Amino acid sequence: MQQEKQAKGKAVTLITLIIAGESIFFLPFVLARVFRPTLLDLFAISNTELGLWFSLYGVVAMISYLLGGPLADRFPARNLMAYALWLTSAGGVLMSLVPSSRIMLWLYAFWGFTTICLFWAAMIRATREWGGTDFQGRAFGWLEGGRGGVAALLATLSFLIFSQIKSFQWVILATSAMTLLSGILVWIYIPLRSPEHKVSKTREVIRAIFNLLRMRNTWLLTIIILCAYSGYKITDDYSLFARDVLGFSEVNAAGIGTLALWIRALVAILAGYLADRFKRIAVIMVGFALTLAGGLLLGLEIFKGVSALLLVNLALTAAGIYAVRALYFAVMKEAQIPVGLTGTAVGIVSFAGFAPEIFISPWMGHLLDRTPGPGGHADVFILLSAFALAGLVAGGLFHRSARA
Repeated sequence: MQQEKQAKGKAVTLITLIIAGESIFFLPFVLARVFRPTLLDLFAISNTELGLWFSLYGVVAMISYLLGGPLADRFPARNLMAYALWLTSAGGVLMSLVPSSRIMLWLYAFWGFTTICLFWAAMIRATREWGGTDFQGRAFGWLEGGRGGVAALLATLSFLIFSQIKSFQWVILATSAMTLLSGILVWIYIPLRSPEHKVSKTREVIRAIFNLLRMRNTWLLTIIILCAYSGYKITDDYSLFARDVLGFSEVNAAGIGTLALWIRALVAILAGYLADRFKRIAVIMVGFALTLAGGLLLGLEIFKGVSALLLVNLALTAAGIYAVRALYFAVMKEAQIPVGLTGTAVGIVSFAGFAPEIFISPWMGHLLDRTPGPGGHADVFILLSAFALAGLVAGGLFHRSARA
């Protein structure tokens, strides 16, 4: 009876982590991914200007990764995550008023703090501890897959709201309400406890940072994350690709963005189970290889004019990206990173690994605005292929290092 109760409690904790883990990013990112053409029109901005919003978010986020890691090793995840969700939700109310681009820049900077400094490392540490020794692949696979499922459900709901009332502002308000409710769930269902392995003194934190920086696998993991996250950011182009290249309407283009989120959910869960059955880094390398092949086919316009094959190619490319994204934090054991330094390590590898927050969106926006139409999208997918190749090489080196 006691074991059954504990298992139920663990399941509720993981479900809450999943819901919160995606809700926190829906306002800054998922809305722009699913409704990119609509957002550009509503705020009267170009792809490059939207890229600058994401870039400022990335600058704040990079600083926040370093600050948030040690915070997660010192304070309860429940408090950090709940406050982050509530503050992010408040920003959504402001966004629904359609402020100027200058105000939106500051809002994205604010979200860079709430979603990363207060939330990110706390969530990763809680997930690693939930997975224990034997289920890291499943823990992070379910986290990423579940987050993809939550994103798909929220995107589907948002898509239905938008298709019925044609008001993007109502979509933003509905998303803000969901983010607020997620914070309440965290407050109720995430246990209030300090980290089991606690780094409390500043001197210990500094020593831990230098020890982690001396590890080769820390740097290889950073490169893997950087390449994978660059690919993930490029999926922001999917809905716009559907409109510009496939000729879809804005509503149907948003549907393609929503479909990509469902692929994310299914692939991440499958990748998690495969990772616990086989080698986690091997599954990551397969994901990079699939992304590389798909990116080249799209970038070289091999299937130009054949909509069905283009859609299949988009789906396979997304599958590769989402498989890698599901697992890059699941290999911390192979990287020989102690559990007690999880938050600090996440802060270090995220600082550089998520640097694409700063440069990918402006870079992608520049490519799309420089060559409007299919040519610009082809350039974006060539860029994706380059990152996939670099990630594949880094994965191979990590695999060799982990065996040594």
